[in-house]
Amino acid sequence: MKRTSRDIRVANRFEVFRRILAAGPVARQEIAADTDLSLATVSNLVGELLQAGLVEEVGFQDSGGGRPRALVAVHRPGGFLAGVDVAETYVHVELFDTGLQVLASVEEPLDPRQESHPAQIVAHIVSSLRSVTAQAEVGLDQLLGVGVSVPGQVDRDGGVSIFAPNWDWHDVPLRSQLAAHLPVPLYLDNPLRAGVLAELWFGAGRGRDDVVVLTMGTGVGAGLAYHGQLYRGATNSAGEWGHTNLVMDGRPCRCGSRGCVEAYIGAPGIMAQLREIAPASPLLHPDDQTATIDALADAHRAGDPVAVAVVNETARFLAVAIGDLINIANPEVIVLSSWVAAKLGEPLLDRARTLLDQHALSRPLTHTEISRCQIDGNPVSLGAATFALEGYLAAIGGPAPALRAAVPATPPRS
Repeated sequence: MKRTSRDIRVANRFEVFRRILAAGPVARQEIAADTDLSLATVSNLVGELLQAGLVEEVGFQDSGGGRPRALVAVHRPGGFLAGVDVAETYVHVELFDTGLQVLASVEEPLDPRQESHPAQIVAHIVSSLRSVTAQAEVGLDQLLGVGVSVPGQVDRDGGVSIFAPNWDWHDVPLRSQLAAHLPVPLYLDNPLRAGVLAELWFGAGRGRDDVVVLTMGTGVGAGLAYHGQLYRGATNSAGEWGHTNLVMDGRPCRCGSRGCVEAYIGAPGIMAQLREIAPASPLLHPDDQTATIDALADAHRAGDPVAVAVVNETARFLAVAIGDLINIANPEVIVLSSWVAAKLGEPLLDRARTLLDQHALSRPLTHTEISRCQIDGNPVSLGAATFALEGYLAAIGGPAPALRAAVPATPPRS
């Protein structure tokens, strides 16, 4: 789709704000030099951000003989943003200021065996948002926007969950269902995109052009950034790495296919590996992914041979899948993220690294840095809040595309 002049202006506004957030206090002249935008363009965009209350002038810089240069920085009291990470086993919500500093956080557990209906997920999101704003003594009407990350394929413009295999959702109008209870602008996408934005702004992707963020939880995927920009694909479906084929006629996957990457390195796939190696192992909690992965991590640290075997075999599959990504995408950096990577990450990644040269071409492998996510807190909630910030920045100077509705006294639960 061809970009309009408004699209370009919104992208430039976003980049200017991002630069101020990263380097502020900063002079307009420095922003122009770093973004390759003209000083006139930068001055106009900074003026818009000043008028919107998102940035403020905070002093002057000696220009070496000329007029002192005014410095601008993010105006953190300019409003509040919320980021929602909806996973298969929890809803995690964080409240941020406009500088994307965490002010409060709330997490509600989900039982994947009993809580999968859209109304149940909506109820958890609504109650979590009310809890986090109450914790920070902020009214819902003070939020500039709420970004919501949900697993699976998402139509972000329509606010629809197209397909979430973990819940067997098809074409769920999630944004409109949330809007019936939340009087705030809502922005819907998935954790692949959220994770990439978080890394580009605050993590290993900062200052990099070509970045891949691998999410390893119940589901598995790859968020992509090229030339420093989030890559979505034609239908916002780029990065479904978890549903690429790893083993011909292999294990069944939740997507309906067989042998997918997710079926071997996602939490259920790791549990299947444990069953195959030691069916009677006390490490296996058949109905509890989190407890099983926690037990494996603890046992691996203690040198338990079953845990070591499971991690090593999972790393073998991970190395093949990462090798394919390196050969196809040729990234500068690959980041492992999400809760399984957090719990098993170092031993899993260390073992996978020893096998990568068997699967990735040597030149791109040599130029790829591979690490675990180092962002404090929840990177998906942070990225989701960035969706909301992006939406607010896009709405400056024009009508906001938000869905609003009255808030009922009590959110539904079913």
